[in-house]
Amino acid sequence: MMRIRLRFFLPLLTCLIYSTIAHSQLLNRTELFTRADTLRGMLSPLRTCYNISYYHLDLKVDPGKKYIVGSNKFRFTATTDFRKLQFDLFNNLNIEKILFKGNVLKYTREYNAVFVDFEDTIKKGSSEEFTVYYSGKPVVAKNPPWDGGFIFTKTSKGKPWIAVSCQGLGASSWWPNKDHQSDEVDSMMISISTPSGLADISNGRLRSTEKLDDGYVRYNWFVSYPINNYNVTLNIADFSHFSDEYEGESGKLTLDYYVLPENLKKAGPHFASDVKPMLQCFERWFGSYPFYRDGYKLIETPYLGMEHQSAVAYGNRYQKGYLGKDLSETGLGLKWDYIIIHESGHEWFGNNITSKDIADMWIHEAFTTYSEGLFVECKEGKEAGAKYIRGQRSAILNDIPLIGPYDVNKEGSGDMYFKGSNMLHTLRSVINDDEKWRLILKGLNKTFGLKTVTTADIITYINKEAGRDLTPVFDQYLRFTSIPTLEIKKARGGKNTLIYRWKATATGFNMPVKVRFTDNNKDKNNWFFIEPSGNWQSLDLPLSAHGIEADTDNFYINTNLL
Repeated sequence: MMRIRLRFFLPLLTCLIYSTIAHSQLLNRTELFTRADTLRGMLSPLRTCYNISYYHLDLKVDPGKKYIVGSNKFRFTATTDFRKLQFDLFNNLNIEKILFKGNVLKYTREYNAVFVDFEDTIKKGSSEEFTVYYSGKPVVAKNPPWDGGFIFTKTSKGKPWIAVSCQGLGASSWWPNKDHQSDEVDSMMISISTPSGLADISNGRLRSTEKLDDGYVRYNWFVSYPINNYNVTLNIADFSHFSDEYEGESGKLTLDYYVLPENLKKAGPHFASDVKPMLQCFERWFGSYPFYRDGYKLIETPYLGMEHQSAVAYGNRYQKGYLGKDLSETGLGLKWDYIIIHESGHEWFGNNITSKDIADMWIHEAFTTYSEGLFVECKEGKEAGAKYIRGQRSAILNDIPLIGPYDVNKEGSGDMYFKGSNMLHTLRSVINDDEKWRLILKGLNKTFGLKTVTTADIITYINKEAGRDLTPVFDQYLRFTSIPTLEIKKARGGKNTLIYRWKATATGFNMPVKVRFTDNNKDKNNWFFIEPSGNWQSLDLPLSAHGIEADTDNFYINTNLL
């Protein structure tokens, strides 16, 4: 989500402990949601009655006044007969008028929702459009990208440097739209007007520029793929630009880089060291980069980063690691730029595959955080990748479930990053076939690419391709705070026999796990699978063995010797 956003850092996690209380096992109270939460998070009939096909966002930004004025055209298809619909725009922004076929429409506002009344019934299947004209001072980010909004700042040369990061906060904090992840617009034009001497870089391809009479220049960017609302972006500065190309699975991919002039010299070699290796690795594991027509861009931003589709925000200050630190504490994370790898991983998981409800944001963050380990594996081998993922465990809190409450625009635990990554590594170990696992990851992007999905969609697909029901495994890691514990003890009667079982919360939890016999030569002993359930099962030991140990390196579990 933040993709990155790294909202999983300790400030975020601390906030989540106290703010995301719904269905928590640890906090014995129920979170209260408001009417505003429901208006934002629920798919009411006033939202499902129309399907967005095209936006044209046309916006002028005044850096001095921190003011925006513009319009957005909604082109849609009616999914049912209706005379009223809902779109979203924060109530601190003024609606000047809403035009439909040359006529001004009536509307009402409630919190950040806008309800538009049509004089005549819009018939099911019809394609129509209306345009919202608006203006005002948008929300200014307090701590982007975690606490987002507009960023108005200046470069070291004293020139305006403007950006926006709104995941979680909502795209409707700065432009009118149907602000729900389930309905991605099929394509859109983003027209941003800036004072002469500055440039705007947005998603997609630059179609044209226009000099306006008031000293502004309009930059027209066209996005040719479906895009979720929080990915729509603008970046305004006196940028320097350089480019490259990558010969990938779907042909020639353009690579464009926009940086502050003072950083141009170091940006070239820094980006070159990671971008093409990342693309090569991720195309192997996930399939073709999803947005070839729109290209790949890195854009220097005054905040840490964000996975804006085809226009990745970059603010890691040209350092390896995460602002020079290794989040895995293994040393492996200091060999590449965290923001480039993580945020680009979201092009596959988050941008290509998008969760319908933010409650299922684990789909974005777990797979993308896991992609970091795969990148390490591509560079340094499978064991190095596994070591990196194990290193993430120290930051797991096991505080609240990874899946949040539905229909109220609420995420689950920040553990969706590191715990989610370790869950996926565990699943790979359960499947125990690296090629099958790779094809599952590629198949997810092929099957659900450019679509919105639910947790159930992902689990059903993986179950089918894995050839076994892994639902209880997903349930344990996604819906409960505890991780499963493998309990082991000696059988009664003095025989060299052990009994074992899973202690887990999910119904029917029966995950296979690798173990080996322990004796003086345990490092030479082979791993083998056992399939514990919630009931005690027995295992006879060789005479030389005095117990078993589980593969806790590759299975994110606890063990308890009773």
